Amino acid sequence: MPSFCKTTWMVLATLLWPASPLCAQDTVPEWPTVEHALGRKGALLPGNVLKFSFPRSDLAVTVKGVQLRPALALGSWVAFKRVGGSHAMVMGDLVLTEDEVSPVMAVLQKGGVEQTALHNHLIGESPRVLYMHISVYGEETKIARVVHDALLLTRTPLGAQAPTPPPAAFDMDTAAVAATLGYVGKINGGVYQVSVPRVETIFEDQMEVPVAMGIATAINFQPTGGGKAAISGDFVMTAVEVNRVVRALRDNGIAVTAMHSHMLAESPRLFFMHFWANDDAILLARALHTALAMTNVVAATQ
Repeated sequence: MPSFCKTTWMVLATLLWPASPLCAQDTVPEWPTVEHALGRKGALLPGNVLKFSFPRSDLAVTVKGVQLRPALALGSWVAFKRVGGSHAMVMGDLVLTEDEVSPVMAVLQKGGVEQTALHNHLIGESPRVLYMHISVYGEETKIARVVHDALLLTRTPLGAQAPTPPPAAFDMDTAAVAATLGYVGKINGGVYQVSVPRVETIFEDQMEVPVAMGIATAINFQPTGGGKAAISGDFVMTAVEVNRVVRALRDNGIAVTAMHSHMLAESPRLFFMHFWANDDAILLARALHTALAMTNVVAATQ
C-alpha cells in the first residue's frame, strides 16, 4: 500500500474505531481467527503485539563449519498490532531458500502483502538463505491466511509447535556474558538471545511501531564449545551511527555480513547491520558492548 494511502487509511481508522473501545481491546487482545489461520498460538509481547514464530528447523545451514540452530539466524516470524476493529498493522521476516522466493512473493503480492526488503543476513552459508521482510495494514484474518498460504509453498514446518523440551545444559557462562555485554538475555532453542531497544519511538506513516515488531538490536550467541560462541543478529541504527558500529565490530574481529533497510517509511530512518563471528564468548560480548555504546539504545542493565 503506498505511503499516502496508509496515512489516509489510518486517519479513517481513528474516526471509525473510537479510542476507548480500542484501548479496551488492546488491554486483553483476543486473536482466535488469526491463530486459527496461521495454525498455531502466538506470543503476546509488550505493546500488545501478537508474534508468531516459524523456525526453519527443516534446514541444515552451516557457516564456516558451524551448523546454525534456527534460533540463531533461521527464524521466520510475523507480528500483528491491532489498530482498530479487526484491522492490524503487520510486519514480518520470512526465511527462505532461493527456490522459495519467487512463489512466496507471488502469493503475498496477490494477497496484498507487500515486500519491504529481500536480502542476505549471512555470508558463506550453505545452502544459501534469503530474508523477505513484509508489511501490510488491513483485515487481520485475511492477512494471516495470505501469510499461511505463502508459507505452504515453503518447507517451513507448520501446524502447532511442539512443546518446548526441558532445558539442557548450556555450554556458555550466560551470567558472565550478560555482565560483560551489559544486557541480560534468555536461552531459547539452544541460543542465548539478547534484545536491546532504542531510546526513540519509531513511527511508520505516523503510527507507532512497537519494539516487538523487529526494531530492537538483536544479539544471539550459540555455544560452539570450549567457551566459544557463534554470534549473529542485527544492529538497529540511524545513519550517523552506521560507520561507528562498522568500526567497532571490525576492530574487534566481528565481520559485517550485511547492511540495509527493513522498512520503507519509518521515522527516524533506520538501518540494520548483520554480523558474524565465532570466538571466545566473553571477548565477543566485550566487543558487542563497545558497538552498542555507539548507538542510542536504552541504558545498560549491568
